[in-house]
Amino acid sequence: MARRRTKKRTHIPPADPTKSATAGGQPLNASASRTPKTMVIRMGASEVGPSVSELVRDVRTMMEPHTASRLRERKSNKLKDYTTMAGPLGVTQLLLFSRNAGSGSTTLRIARCPRGPTIHFHVMNYSLCRDVRKSMRNPKTPGKEFASPPLLVMNNFATPQPPNADGTPGRPPPHEALLTSMFQSLFPPISAQRTPLSSIRRVLLLDRQPMPSDSGEASSEYVIEVRHYIISTKAIGLSKPIRRLDAAQRAVRQPKTSRRGALPNLGKLEDIADYMLDPAAAGGYTSESEVEEDAEVEVLPSMSNKQVPRKKRAPKGPEKRAVKLSEIGPRMKLEMVKIEEGLAEGKVLWHAWEKKTKAEERELEIRHKQKKEERDRRRKEQMENIKKKKAEKAAAKGKKGEGEDDEEDDGEEMWDDEYDGEEESGEGGEDEGEGEDEEMGDE
Repeated sequence: MARRRTKKRTHIPPADPTKSATAGGQPLNASASRTPKTMVIRMGASEVGPSVSELVRDVRTMMEPHTASRLRERKSNKLKDYTTMAGPLGVTQLLLFSRNAGSGSTTLRIARCPRGPTIHFHVMNYSLCRDVRKSMRNPKTPGKEFASPPLLVMNNFATPQPPNADGTPGRPPPHEALLTSMFQSLFPPISAQRTPLSSIRRVLLLDRQPMPSDSGEASSEYVIEVRHYIISTKAIGLSKPIRRLDAAQRAVRQPKTSRRGALPNLGKLEDIADYMLDPAAAGGYTSESEVEEDAEVEVLPSMSNKQVPRKKRAPKGPEKRAVKLSEIGPRMKLEMVKIEEGLAEGKVLWHAWEKKTKAEERELEIRHKQKKEERDRRRKEQMENIKKKKAEKAAAKGKKGEGEDDEEDDGEEMWDDEYDGEEESGEGGEDEGEGEDEEMGDE
């Protein structure tokens, strides 16, 4: 008999109980995966306004594909609701957008799950994706670029430090190292040897701009410019007529509806040499603008070519291509305000405007320690009170059950006594009836 086909491409095979959950198989939970996952949330839902809501949607698109792009928030949702689900879903970072009702300013908090730290940013200004498209003359329409994470480029994040007395390079401030690691952990790492070049289709640029203080010296306060681009490449080294013929050859394979304007009109020419020498004769390109030399790169051909037999493969040299970046948005200008130790709570590790002395920092640390001990003590008392109430409730329920059993026993005894009384009264009635019959017989 024919065996039933087992689906392998679209169905997950059943787990083998003899094998370990972590040896060669999927982890027990999603948090064991090394791929970072994010969740972009608007706190307060409808209170942030339509503009910030659209900004949240644009940021979710920018963080694709490892993000919750279809997340729906409610006005009643709290931060604890999201942190509770972050562990089972494998979420490593939370991007929280909120708006101050009084001043109308927008705030962005980037928190690392599950224990922090949290970095607070003030969104100084931003531009939505639709605004960026309207400002461009020829906007780029994205396609399959969001199937892979973007390439993260960070500029000017390391502040030059004076060398130490022994000549070694100076150590950067701890808050700058924390900020760099926070942004780097938003996306999976890229290996220059293993990551295919074709998978890098987008660029996320973070440009740090130190803000000068009133005294004229560069302070530790700074802003970060966020830009989002799509990478497009174009072969160079060929004349424009040949490139146009190559584009026409690709257009032949497309449907007829998309061929309009792609094929050169050679009907009025006697020889193709006329087109090669003068592209304007057939409606070709007449612009003499070329790509800048700084944008030219050499791309090695892919090593995995399984369709061509090994004997017929010919070694190909590097190909020159021009790289162009097209901005798709959103734009943001962020100012770092402070860094907290925990997940949106805890002591402040660094603040942009308030500077504390060593004595004040020790005092704050003692105060935070006392608050934590008080919170733990109250939590312990609450748990003991809950256990005590449960025990009292169980004891009261047991006593109530015993009382009901005693009442049932008393009811059965009373029922037996009434039944005996009825039987005695019935026997007496029968004797009286017999006496009356005898008297009537004598008469």
